[in-house]
Amino acid sequence: MANAKSKKRMVIVLLLLFVFLINETEVSAATPFSNLVARSAILAEADSGAVLYSFNMRSAHPADALSRTMTLLLAVIACENGALREEMVLTMTESAWEDIDSGSSAQNIRPGEEMTVRDLMYCAYVGGDYAAGNLLAERIAGSVLRFVEMMNTHAAELGCENTNFVNPHGRYHVNQYTTAIDQFNIYRGAMTHALFAEISGTYRHTTESTNAAEPRRLISTNSLLNANGKYYLSSCLSGVTSATFEGGYSMVAYAESDGLSLIAVILGSDDIILEDESSLLRNLSETRRLLDWGFTEFGWRTILSSGELIAKAAVAKGDGSDFVNLRPESSITLLLDKDISLEDFTKTVIIYSVRDDEELSAPVTAGDILGEVTLSRNGVEYGPILLLANTDVDLHRLESMKLQITAVLSSSTAKVIIAILFLLLAGYIALVVRYHVLRSKRKRRIRAVKEKLIADRKQSGGED
Repeated sequence: MANAKSKKRMVIVLLLLFVFLINETEVSAATPFSNLVARSAILAEADSGAVLYSFNMRSAHPADALSRTMTLLLAVIACENGALREEMVLTMTESAWEDIDSGSSAQNIRPGEEMTVRDLMYCAYVGGDYAAGNLLAERIAGSVLRFVEMMNTHAAELGCENTNFVNPHGRYHVNQYTTAIDQFNIYRGAMTHALFAEISGTYRHTTESTNAAEPRRLISTNSLLNANGKYYLSSCLSGVTSATFEGGYSMVAYAESDGLSLIAVILGSDDIILEDESSLLRNLSETRRLLDWGFTEFGWRTILSSGELIAKAAVAKGDGSDFVNLRPESSITLLLDKDISLEDFTKTVIIYSVRDDEELSAPVTAGDILGEVTLSRNGVEYGPILLLANTDVDLHRLESMKLQITAVLSSSTAKVIIAILFLLLAGYIALVVRYHVLRSKRKRRIRAVKEKLIADRKQSGGED
């Protein structure tokens, strides 16, 4: 069960749960269970807490034997934190018998008998033995009274708002009450513990022999676990029943099928005699009917897949492509009525470059955040989920070369080199200019000398 749950959590990114049924209302002819035989009931998904069906789920009702769930849960927690060990041997005390009579000891565990903690837990939960519950309470808390305080404290921690315990074994008491929603919360928390799931999911168990008795053969009253019985439900993995004159027939059951984990609570049902004179326990039959309906009508539905390409974004200066496909960053998986069509969901896509009126230019890298998507149905929104580029889009070669040149020229080293080259060029130009200036001056001097010589000769010739 734990592996299946962890696998489901790995696959599913659960953003929001939506249930298309009336929650916390009176059953009417329009609801699927207008003829449910119970004073109150609930069917809800264990992992998410989504309520699929409810009827008077906050109405107080005698807790009776359902109280044993909290007793077993606290014993399991004590084993987990080292306060108890499953193989630890405890001796039945006289004080564990103080609030019960001989008829309430279903397994007849007498003072002085020694039994392992593991077998005491089975006797208390599967075998319905009051003394076993009291003994565990004494060992864990020091007294039954302090253990009851622990029960109520832990119930509040699990979200219970209208539950009160006065004993650990579940015998009827006017001040020991609960509600369907509280029982769901308690069982939901309890089923996260492997040892609780093991013990509560056992239909038959044989204890070890003790210093005072041969092995005891225990049979659970949860007949949904009995593969050979008329109430058998293959998806049911755990449960507890209760039957008293004051509280009627009640039950809490946990079941799994097709990745769906459901907890059903029936409080205050009854039994009837059939035509063949056999008895029909309607806490069992109604629980099975409720669970079957839940698995038939509901399921996890992926309304948005992370592998789905749902939009395109225009890309400028791309090499061989002018767009990139977008996919959701994560999936949206909801618990839905199977009759709901995925076409009923409206998809709203926002591409950031379009929204902001900005050009999206290459390069684009797969995984870049380029937009978002939101789904909605009947005014309920799911998301937004980020939209990611599905592939790379490289920059066009010419544009890439321009960028490379620009990048090179804008670097500090390039600036220093350019400055040096500029100085060298300026120096060279200065030398060339000086050379030409000096050359011009020399030519002028030579020309002046020549002109003077010519003039001198002319003058000398004239004198002769």
